[in-house]
Amino acid sequence: MSTASRNKGLIAEVLTQVGDCGLFLLSILAAVPRSLRHGRETVRQLWFVGGLSVTIIMVCGLFVGMVLALQLYHVLSTFGSTTATGSVVAIAVYRELGPVVTALLFAGRAGTSITAEIGLMRATDQLSAMEMMAVDPLAYVAAPRFLAGLIAMPLLCCIFCAMSILGGHLVGVTWLGIDNGTFWSNMTASIDVWNDIGKGILWKSLVFGALTALIAVYQGYTAPPTSEGVAYATTRTVVASSIGILALDFVLTAFLL
Repeated sequence: MSTASRNKGLIAEVLTQVGDCGLFLLSILAAVPRSLRHGRETVRQLWFVGGLSVTIIMVCGLFVGMVLALQLYHVLSTFGSTTATGSVVAIAVYRELGPVVTALLFAGRAGTSITAEIGLMRATDQLSAMEMMAVDPLAYVAAPRFLAGLIAMPLLCCIFCAMSILGGHLVGVTWLGIDNGTFWSNMTASIDVWNDIGKGILWKSLVFGALTALIAVYQGYTAPPTSEGVAYATTRTVVASSIGILALDFVLTAFLL
């Protein structure tokens, strides 16, 4: 088979996957009203994908803020603008790094867990057993996990951003000697609630949360019922989520500027 034929086959497969995922999203949205009766399951999934991800989000957010402040301080020192370190850290975190890095961490920690769990349900015929007992798997399994990801992502993004600002403050003020009042006053003066926090944290994190949760649930729900199939589905979750997050980040940034 020629390279052109393989490329065409790959593109066709990707487009088919995207179309199937879109149809699966419509099925989940239609099942959301029926899933409200399973509120306890949604809360359990919210703790599983959100509460258990707080530690990695806090640690990574702290170090991202520290690295940003350290790098930006030395870059801004060449222009005599080290007092703007806090402002640049906050803008970078709120607009880009906060939503993107949080989504990537969420995909690696929670997305893979969702895919593996649902994939094992498929492999052990639990989903088929639910259908035989007149329990809708979409309403009991897929929709609660999708809603949990959609709700958890903005909350985790807020935690990541807060820890990043704390890390930037520790390096900028405690280590590098920037005046504390100047650090905070410049930061608060340069941050716009709607353009920076609203568009960055709110919109991007919601879109990334929906995308990551959808891909994780879809890959697990359609995984071949074998151990190898579940492993491949988990890998596809990370790859597809990472590519989708970065691609959507460009699109959203272009529209929200």
